Amino acid sequence: CGGSISDSSGVLQSPNYPGSYPNDADCVWEIQVENNFRVTLIFRDIVMQSGACQHDYIEVYDGPLHSSPLLGRFCSGSFPTYVSSSNMMSVRFHSDSRYSFRGFQAHYSSIPAGHNTTVQCLPDYMHVVVSRDYLQSQGYSAQRVTLNDSGCRPTVTSQEVVFNIPYNGCGTTQEENNDTINYSNTIRVASSGYIIKRRKNINLHVSCKMLRKSWQQVMYAAEDTVDVNEYQFGRYDMNITFYDSPEFLRQVRSSPYYIGLNQNLYLQACLRNSDPNLKVVVDTCVASPDPHDFNTLAYYLVRNGCPRDSSYATYNSPSSHFARFKFNAFEFMSRHPSVYLKCQMLVCRLGDYSSHCYQGCSTRAKRDTSSAEEKVDVVVGPLQLREGGAPSGST
Repeated sequence: CGGSISDSSGVLQSPNYPGSYPNDADCVWEIQVENNFRVTLIFRDIVMQSGACQHDYIEVYDGPLHSSPLLGRFCSGSFPTYVSSSNMMSVRFHSDSRYSFRGFQAHYSSIPAGHNTTVQCLPDYMHVVVSRDYLQSQGYSAQRVTLNDSGCRPTVTSQEVVFNIPYNGCGTTQEENNDTINYSNTIRVASSGYIIKRRKNINLHVSCKMLRKSWQQVMYAAEDTVDVNEYQFGRYDMNITFYDSPEFLRQVRSSPYYIGLNQNLYLQACLRNSDPNLKVVVDTCVASPDPHDFNTLAYYLVRNGCPRDSSYATYNSPSSHFARFKFNAFEFMSRHPSVYLKCQMLVCRLGDYSSHCYQGCSTRAKRDTSSAEEKVDVVVGPLQLREGGAPSGST
């Protein structure tokens, strides 16, 4: 139960609904809709263990679970409606080990936010647009819209004032919490009065919250499909590419990518972000013949930073935004026509030696992402064995 949801509308319901939900359930749904839209959540049915809502309950948060205000906690009564203040909302369902009931069903949809100011979190900068109609309706001039850093000027058009605010400049500040790394800045709209101010100055606080645990897939297809398809649910933009040698000079662009049984495969993960104070490392890589199931038939190359396959190795990278590694096409390939590789990358603050990016192999169970780490999952595949299975000569 639970998971990341990016559709513009849909239905949430407790496990087995309308049958009885299981005991000891703890489900979290993260709903993230388009930029500059809000989430509306309407409950249509609630039948749970009532009382003080200490045993079975639903919680709704105005954003990520661990760092956002609680909008409501309930287990019975009237059917509430909630509206988020941003493009994200989290819903948690919890049940204890005792009684079980029908549970709940809720519908969500996305509605446009006010378009006086819009924010887009692009890989390298915040793209902020302020409506000139809004400024004029409040009696302000577009020429008096500035950032704290006066050297970072907007582009003024006939209808808009446009800022492209870098994550690492123009006075942008950074803050970390359990769910996000936040980049914030303030656009100031000054009154035109010098001696007598007839209006208050306006401060437009804009921020991009880079989600931790952002789930992302990059697929290399081995038949007649597209070379790369990318599905990004979080904010960080990461891709992964094959190279033909340990020098990492030439990308493998051919599709399909057929490999020999004992061929070494070289991969590079790349984080695209203008913040130089981020570091990427490989945490876990597991192979499977099924891109949707990495548990039933699974072969670990590396787990929690600990190599599990003798051929797995990492390479020095030219930047902290890159992670380079290799492994050998293994016997696993001879038993299945296609193999997918799922790698979990860690994104940490550069120089934070308490983070898992710097701790290497960890035999103990890892705690959930700390305030300075984000997990990004990447799926690569399918890899297909070349007819005859002979190695290509790559070493």
